[in-house]
Amino acid sequence: MSITSNDSRPLVLVFGGTGHTAVVIINALVKSGAFRVATAVRASSLSKPVVVEYRRDDVDIREADIDDGVEKLAKVLDGVDVLISTINAEKIFDQRDLFAAAKQVGVKRVIPCDFGTPGARGVRHLHDEKLEIHEYIQSLGLGYTFIDIGWWMQITLPCSSPSKSPVLSMSRELYNGGMKKMLVTNLDNVGEYVARIITDERTLNHSVLIWEDQVTGWDAKEIGAKVSGEGSTLMETIVHVSANEILKRAAAAKEEFVQTHAFASRATWSWYEYQYSIHVLGENCLENAQALGYLDFRELYPDVIPDILEEYARKFYESGFVYF
Repeated sequence: MSITSNDSRPLVLVFGGTGHTAVVIINALVKSGAFRVATAVRASSLSKPVVVEYRRDDVDIREADIDDGVEKLAKVLDGVDVLISTINAEKIFDQRDLFAAAKQVGVKRVIPCDFGTPGARGVRHLHDEKLEIHEYIQSLGLGYTFIDIGWWMQITLPCSSPSKSPVLSMSRELYNGGMKKMLVTNLDNVGEYVARIITDERTLNHSVLIWEDQVTGWDAKEIGAKVSGEGSTLMETIVHVSANEILKRAAAAKEEFVQTHAFASRATWSWYEYQYSIHVLGENCLENAQALGYLDFRELYPDVIPDILEEYARKFYESGFVYF
């Protein structure tokens, strides 16, 4: 559906439009037909195939970088009703100018880059940064919705043995016995769910937790063994990692990052802090999310038919999917 000057549909802009999360959100917004859709991408990304596809779908392409400053970002956000940020995790703090610009031009609702797991402050450095951005948004008086989605199904299952994934060995790790419940969601469905949330007045100025299935780490390994066809052969490769070892690995990666500022070190540091949150503290469960004040996506939209991890696993192993 093309956009005309008298089009009354709300204008939704996705900032940072070429990552996996951005792509599924933008495609779902376009497919719904309920929105005018725009995205802001860096100059170096303007010729990427996904951006070419956006143009074919009448997505308004706006050139911008998160570091452009408030005044330039305000021009990029001109006319925007809803702003969704899907920037790189390394740039979480740099969203401040983006939201200051949103306040300046009157954006009605902002969704910062969360799309992870719920939890308390002081456990994960990345989550703490996200919570600081939440507080900044609230201090500006912006309308907001904070959206988390649990742990992605794409990185829940053990990779198959022939996989070329660089995280093959990490995917075979079982943390703290793997008995804590965790919420999981197929990332490819998130766009459809976000499209519902951003037009729902019930979600304005609230946190919402999207989730599709609740399993344990052990469940995920057993599902992987069954559906991949590797059975006991896969289970024999599972490496048990204790709570203390998780903390040691996180601390070592943090120290390496402080010395080198390497992205890989930061990613490893975050990974093990998240595993501690999920598999030791049990923060990624429905009871904890509700205690933290999240609205339950499944209660808000009971008509949604969610993916179950075992059903998703069939697609995962048939496609030889590699997220990283």
